[in-house]
Amino acid sequence: MQTQNPILDEIARLTTAAMGLAQAAGEEAKAAFRSQSDRLVAELDLVRREDHDALKAEVAALRAELEALKAPAKPARKTKPKA
Repeated sequence: MQTQNPILDEIARLTTAAMGLAQAAGEEAKAAFRSQSDRLVAELDLVRREDHDALKAEVAALRAELEALKAPAKPARKTKPKA
């Protein structure tokens, strides 16, 4: 046999509502923190990792090309004409 206790029902409802409010407050705090950190990063004018890696690869390729251009060109071999 199960009885209905209005006090326990009210406590359960209040607990459920409090958990919902706590979860909503946590999400709001997370969003506020993310917003502040994005603003800070924008103010500091930081570079994203992907952009840095792409620029680093491009500089390495340009250095290799520059070294290849600086290397002395080997004279072409002259072949004897076949008679």
